Amino acid sequence: MADSAAHVHGTVAEGYEGVREEFAAVVAGERHPSEAQLAVRVHGRAVVDLWAGPGTEESTVTCLYSIAKGAAHLVVALLVQDGTLDLDRTVASYWPEFAAHGKDRLTLRELLAHRSGVVGVDGGFTLDELADDRLMAARLAGQRPFWEPGTAFGYHAFVIGALTGEVVRRATGRSLQELYEERVRAPYGLDYYLGLPAALDDRFAPVLPLLPTEEEAARLRADAAAPDSVPGVAFNQHATPPTDLVAFGNAPATRTLGPASSGGVGTARGVAGMYAAAISEVDGRAPLLTPATIATFARVAYRGTDEVTGIDDPFGLGFEELSGRYAFLGETAFGHSGATGSLGFADPASGVAYAYTRRRFGFPSGYGAGPENHRLAAAVVRAAAGAA
Repeated sequence: MADSAAHVHGTVAEGYEGVREEFAAVVAGERHPSEAQLAVRVHGRAVVDLWAGPGTEESTVTCLYSIAKGAAHLVVALLVQDGTLDLDRTVASYWPEFAAHGKDRLTLRELLAHRSGVVGVDGGFTLDELADDRLMAARLAGQRPFWEPGTAFGYHAFVIGALTGEVVRRATGRSLQELYEERVRAPYGLDYYLGLPAALDDRFAPVLPLLPTEEEAARLRADAAAPDSVPGVAFNQHATPPTDLVAFGNAPATRTLGPASSGGVGTARGVAGMYAAAISEVDGRAPLLTPATIATFARVAYRGTDEVTGIDDPFGLGFEELSGRYAFLGETAFGHSGATGSLGFADPASGVAYAYTRRRFGFPSGYGAGPENHRLAAAVVRAAAGAA
């Protein structure tokens, strides 16, 4: 186990001492240093800023995988709020090539709810394609869906940002990454990027692989999906070679191009700041999203068994629905997890904007928030209620 106290650094506001204790306990429970950061804002004010691990500092940036989906769909929510995008228009009305193979009736709303059926492409993507949303979109447009569009949902792990990003590009003439930079990241000075500037490359620290026990390794082998199954396609395991998440997260092209499904790079401080800007007044600026927009995007779109993960994993529109998983959050909480076990979210009910990031994959790995988020987020919400 890691030496907890020796590797926990940073500050907490008065009343949030219990959050630091929980973070230290999480670090102490790791067999190997998780190299983690925890940042929280409440009603826009920074109240927790912690980091741990011998190789992680407050300014260390790393690939945060699917936390990028939250940044991407914050932009989509803004465009819907502006009236630039219409949730009930078909994707093909923006992007005519997408109509191939019976995808012509799929709406943007259904796409955002992971209901397109286009979770990958025949033969898989190369690593260079996975890093480039434009290349992925070009192949996805003509791809046959893996289920009838609109009839089921399944996690579009590597492709949802390329799909919604192409709708954004067709509607605005701008990339999703450009709009995130102009409307979200730059105005707030956020340390979370969809495309890391070359000048910041020396702050990048590589993602670290899971170091499983023999028992954990056996479970991973037993649970592995067949490469040509729907889950295998969604995680690009049918490609030659199959995608290795660690190699993908550490590839220079991934951090440079910032694919909107899985390639954002930054710090917990940056992610918490992004979610704070979405729901709170920050630096005199009004919240980015109105309550009506938040309700539309946070509300569960469809329920059922996820065709990719095999679990009941309800989504809102572009964001994970979180109140069912974390009962202490309000029903309009929204956010997204990342493959190493990271999580970022906003909870309008409490005013909490939360980000926990880790460089080392935890067990189980590859999808979803690590179990430690439950105790960390619960401690944060308790402290916020006590400080109110």
